Amino acid sequence: MPNPKRKMSKTRRDKRRTHYKATAPSLSRCSNCSEIKLSHRACPNCGHYAGRSMFVPEQ
Repeated sequence: MPNPKRKMSKTRRDKRRTHYKATAPSLSRCSNCSEIKLSHRACPNCGHYAGRSMFVPEQ
């Protein structure tokens, strides 16, 4: 099995990894209760999504 002949420097390694970054989740406001929620998901506070009630949240 082939192995590297020389150690890869930290700079070269880090240059390769520049695009591996974590992104923050996109948040939006619920149209029913105006709470902050994850985009394209039902609101955990009131249970609405796209103007319809998807579930009744437990209080």
